[in-house]
Amino acid sequence: MLSAIALSMLLASANAWTPQSNAKVFSRDTKNVMRWLPGSDKFRGVNLGSQFIIEPWMASDEFASMGCGGLNDEWSCVQKLGQNAADAAFQKHWDTWITQDDISEIKSLGLNTVRIPVGFWIREDLVQEGEFFPRGGIQYLDRLVGWCNDAGIYVIMDLHGGPGAQFPNQQYTGHGVSQPGFYTQDNYERAADFLEWMTERIHTNATYGSVGMLQVINEPVHSGDFPSQAADMVNTYYPLAWNRIRDTENRLGVSDDKRLHIQFMDASWGSGDPTSALPSTDFAAFDDHRYLKWDTSVATTKDGYINAACNGQRSANAIIGEWSISVADSVQDNSELGIRDRSDQAGWYQQFWAAQVQTFEKSAGWVFWTWKCNWISGFNEWRWCYQSAVNEGVIPKDAGSAASISPC
Repeated sequence: MLSAIALSMLLASANAWTPQSNAKVFSRDTKNVMRWLPGSDKFRGVNLGSQFIIEPWMASDEFASMGCGGLNDEWSCVQKLGQNAADAAFQKHWDTWITQDDISEIKSLGLNTVRIPVGFWIREDLVQEGEFFPRGGIQYLDRLVGWCNDAGIYVIMDLHGGPGAQFPNQQYTGHGVSQPGFYTQDNYERAADFLEWMTERIHTNATYGSVGMLQVINEPVHSGDFPSQAADMVNTYYPLAWNRIRDTENRLGVSDDKRLHIQFMDASWGSGDPTSALPSTDFAAFDDHRYLKWDTSVATTKDGYINAACNGQRSANAIIGEWSISVADSVQDNSELGIRDRSDQAGWYQQFWAAQVQTFEKSAGWVFWTWKCNWISGFNEWRWCYQSAVNEGVIPKDAGSAASISPC
């Protein structure tokens, strides 16, 4: 693994930063620094979940309004509606789910980063016959990163759904399958083609000026469950992805100080050491997902969650790219931790938020899952939704205020 990634501010003040001229400036004191982040020395951000890969569990009303209520994923929605009708329904969704007002609000809350999950199918010529995905998303991605660039918000571009689906039975892959099909040479090549295409787009399209990081695949299989697939990914796909990104930058004549950070799931994810077969680790980055909700070692009480949040140890050079303030299903509606039709829980959940933030900022920073959702489990389930949690007075309007709130 790399030594801790230095995240000191590289310019004298945030006001001196202009998106196009300085968004890709590095310090050359060390090879392993992140690009400068305006206004903060830590990543503080939100995922734009369900914008380009709709996950019905967190956007059920939205999916129903598109004519896909009760369906599991984008694949099944396109199959049901037919390609042309699906394209029209998804374009309406892309146009309205995340707006420029959302980006302005994100900026106003002291956040400096967004992670944009996309499926490989946003590059439409990679979709093969017999696969069912919506078309027309790229113009909305171009518009979205342009808003981020104008606002001075750093962007992590995340290949969230890979060809063949990288994890079984997950809506975030765009196609829920019982056995992951990503781990083949053909699908590695399709993913690498996507990364090459996206790298060129980032470096040649001015609206992508604040995109500083490209994630090669989100949440692949674990070594314990799929040992051969995980090992093959680390040994075959990871170096392929690295080389295709760097070769594209070399072909374009991109100077060292403007190269992308290439992001992999951190070793803590459980797919193996992501660096073991890489030809280099210069400007590598790592994504750590930490959901206390699903950690069975955590006592499912208020004290248990606070203790776990305060005492968590994460990789010093990782970005906690997904996390929430949700709690275990077994206790999420009980008298101690439930929030349905209750206004007296905001104070404790604010402490839970702050405790996690304080811990994650001992690493490279954090990106909350997610910015926006609608009516999870039939009510305003703000434990997953940063915007809703702010509106409910749970998450403060200043993302930098955690240290003064944290109970740690």
